[in-house]
Amino acid sequence: MILDLFRLDERVALVTGAARGLGQAMALGLAEAGADIVGLDRCSSDETGEAVTKLGRRFAQICCDLREATVADLNAIVGQVVADMGRLDILVNNAGIIRRAPALEFSEADWDDVLQINLKAVFFLAQATGRAMMAQGGGKIINVASMLSFQGGILVPSYTASKSAVAGITRALANEWARHNINVNAIAPGYMATDNTAPLRADPARAEAILGRIPAGRWGEPADLKGAVVFLASRASDYMHGSIVCVDGGWLAR
Repeated sequence: MILDLFRLDERVALVTGAARGLGQAMALGLAEAGADIVGLDRCSSDETGEAVTKLGRRFAQICCDLREATVADLNAIVGQVVADMGRLDILVNNAGIIRRAPALEFSEADWDDVLQINLKAVFFLAQATGRAMMAQGGGKIINVASMLSFQGGILVPSYTASKSAVAGITRALANEWARHNINVNAIAPGYMATDNTAPLRADPARAEAILGRIPAGRWGEPADLKGAVVFLASRASDYMHGSIVCVDGGWLAR
């Protein structure tokens, strides 16, 4: 039956940035579909863990600040997941930050911090996961891109650069790893009601302008990503490689 293709029973998912926001919602969506969850965040993921275990799924957490993580650290994290949970079937590369300033005033620190978390950690965590997935016969890697993987935006040059690159490496890894039964795809969220957009939602003029362009007429909620992440993590998406799935209320279609 078609709905069986969406089941994630006995799968293990590693979700970065799982303590709140989009990462928490995607972790819960995967757990609702049957997956056990490892939540990685720089702070406690206890709230996410409680919700996952109430669903009858296993939960483990790894505390790690990806801004400081080395490639060796990321390799060790994947090894720890496999050792503790028995396998690793799904990676959701969600953790990300944003820094806002005019391009002429943008600092080196704000450039480096964003690229470290949004791009370097994404690639090398995918690399380590890819090795583990090849050893077990396949898996699903889901990166979190952005509308700014397609657009330039304003006042966020490092974020735009990182998310454009995430779309590119999603395609590049898909090209190399599809033959190993590893699906690499991405979700591109629109304007979501999260910590990253709090300054925009607090600015009446910006908030009105943004809402006026979204055909759905509302900000996205983290739970709006549950369906997309479960689909990309499941057998239902086995013939999808290198796709960027937009969940944006129609923003890019406008």
